[in-house]
Amino acid sequence: MMGKMNVSNEVLLSLFAEMVWDESIRKHRQEHLYKAIDSALADGDEASFLVLTTELKSLQY
Repeated sequence: MMGKMNVSNEVLLSLFAEMVWDESIRKHRQEHLYKAIDSALADGDEASFLVLTTELKSLQY
């Protein structure tokens, strides 16, 4: 019984770690996109702005 509990805890911890990692990567990409969007706006680059904002929307829930 104790062996199953340890395996279950390890699986849950692994899943939690993966969720934290995925969220961290998503937030980093989102920050990069915000900066790139600001740059595209400053440069008047409509095509880049549209591509970047579409990607940003896909990252948001």
